[in-house]
Amino acid sequence: MPYLTAANDIKTLISKFAQTQILWIDTEVADYKFSPKLSLIQVLADSTDLTGNATFVLDVLDKPELAADFIAEIMVNSDIEKVLHNASYDIRFLGNDDAKNITCTLKLARKIPYYILPLPNRQLKTLIEALCGIPNVDKEEQGGDWGKRPLTEKQLEYAKMDVVYLAEVHRHLVEIVDEYCPDSTTENLTALGEQYQEIEAQWKPLDSEMTEIKERMKTGMQAQKLTDNSYFKLSSSTTMKVDFMTLAKLAENQGFELNFPLTLTKEIQKQLGEFVSSPSLQIEEISSFRLTSTIQQRRKSTQKSTLAPEDEDLIALGERHRELLPEWKLLDSEIEHLKERVKNAMIVQKKSNTPHFKLGSSSILKVNFATLARFVQSVGIQLDFTVTLTEYIKKRLGEAINQIDVQIEYINSWRMTAKAVEEVEEDDDIPF
Repeated sequence: MPYLTAANDIKTLISKFAQTQILWIDTEVADYKFSPKLSLIQVLADSTDLTGNATFVLDVLDKPELAADFIAEIMVNSDIEKVLHNASYDIRFLGNDDAKNITCTLKLARKIPYYILPLPNRQLKTLIEALCGIPNVDKEEQGGDWGKRPLTEKQLEYAKMDVVYLAEVHRHLVEIVDEYCPDSTTENLTALGEQYQEIEAQWKPLDSEMTEIKERMKTGMQAQKLTDNSYFKLSSSTTMKVDFMTLAKLAENQGFELNFPLTLTKEIQKQLGEFVSSPSLQIEEISSFRLTSTIQQRRKSTQKSTLAPEDEDLIALGERHRELLPEWKLLDSEIEHLKERVKNAMIVQKKSNTPHFKLGSSSILKVNFATLARFVQSVGIQLDFTVTLTEYIKKRLGEAINQIDVQIEYINSWRMTAKAVEEVEEDDDIPF
């Protein structure tokens, strides 16, 4: 494993890598929680190497000119495929939006349905252990001090092997995707439909019972004034809404634009009248497809609970939910995957009907809030609808939000989350 610290050696290697077709890349970042700085760039060009001897570790700590060279010659080069895990984190230090031809193994793994890859999460460690058969992968150094020099032998060993594991995971994921996500042009829609019917017959009763359990659990917890038990957590959120014209005038008075998309409902289109066709609005039409089954399975009647919510046995409900969950997750994942395959195949094969499915299309109209606000004020019309105050809007408004002198509509909603079964997923804000 060459560990390079000299600027000339690193520059020479970057120029060599610029001639390759694919690279597996990882980074280590110093002080990533508070003041992140790029410390190492690990690069592998030979995916057949399982020892780490072919890994190149580039020490670029406090050498921004070398990182800039790597970005200019490698990251923005669209002829080179760059494979990373949780790529959105690494490319913050390697070119941001300028980075081209990026393959993210986290995104690739998320494309694979749960029933095919039944893992609790898609973290690299989990994928290494499951796909590569390497037990107890040591990730202790991932949160180590990468700003300290010299690096320890353990740190360098960790750095070199991470891209080896990455290349192996990438190979396995590509094989799985190729096998289970076939070319839509050659899909056998009749066979897919029959497979769907078979799985749906097993899934529907389970799904119906799961839905009923969760609804009974939610109403039971509310009636018994519980927000937490051994099985579920109940939380509430508040949605704030404000009149469109009030928000538009406030933004105008404050001298800033609110740039976010609005859906032009039928009612808003009616209020706009002939103005809806004005080019000034720059309306975007977004089409979508909806797949429906043409064969209705007979729904088995379930014994509805006669218990009042305050008398529900929440422990029994929670135990039943845990009992059903593993099988339901597998079947639900397979159902969704089959529907996605059918929909894609029908679109590509230009079919709107099969013996099992019907494909419908619809479209919605989108317009930028700032564009619509300027337009309606310029032509002197009033629109009567409310806008949800998202975090983006509240942040942009700042203290000016207190100047809204009309009643804001507050909508409370409850959300129930299952415990001990939530997938721990990689987050874009963490480096591993």
